[in-house]
Amino acid sequence: MLSSKGGKMIILSSPSGAGKTTLVKKISKEKKYKISISHTTREPRQNEVDGVDYFFINQEKFEKLINENSFLEYATVFGNLYGSTKKQVFDNLDKGFDVLFDIDWQGAQQIKNLTCSYELISFFILPPSKDVLLQRLISRGESKEELIKTRMQQFNKDILHWKDYDFVVVNEDLNDCYKQIIGYLEKTINYNKANIEQFIKKLI
Repeated sequence: MLSSKGGKMIILSSPSGAGKTTLVKKISKEKKYKISISHTTREPRQNEVDGVDYFFINQEKFEKLINENSFLEYATVFGNLYGSTKKQVFDNLDKGFDVLFDIDWQGAQQIKNLTCSYELISFFILPPSKDVLLQRLISRGESKEELIKTRMQQFNKDILHWKDYDFVVVNEDLNDCYKQIIGYLEKTINYNKANIEQFIKKLI
């Protein structure tokens, strides 16, 4: 996907708890990028606001949007549906805004497979260690032991998709991670894939 018109599509994916949502919000705030707000069937977490963090809808409404071909991408993640609507995304791109996606590897794969006239740049965000990931899941309000266990098990599967992304960034410090992402976007720093491969071997 490559184009000289409109804005860019910038995807951030990660295993659950690695910090992609926080990074998306920070990038949007600092760089004035638009966030593609996903629709989801899951229940809101504490402090999440409908229409700001997600559009929270029921299964019936989500399936209606699927049948109407309204989604650019959608996927089932931990038993809940998530999807990005075409209208919201394309309206912003056509106005020249860069659009940020906070989506998992399934949605990223769907967007990559589209025949589209917009430039696409993708990032896979990783935690510095599994211990840090566990603490982040607990600190964000994941209190059910079984749910945390499921997310940690899924981590081992999600990490295998790192090769499908343009850049892989380790989120040890939020500000450093943000600067690295912006550096890649603005082409002010070089990407060292060999270092990432070594890191992932240790992480696994």
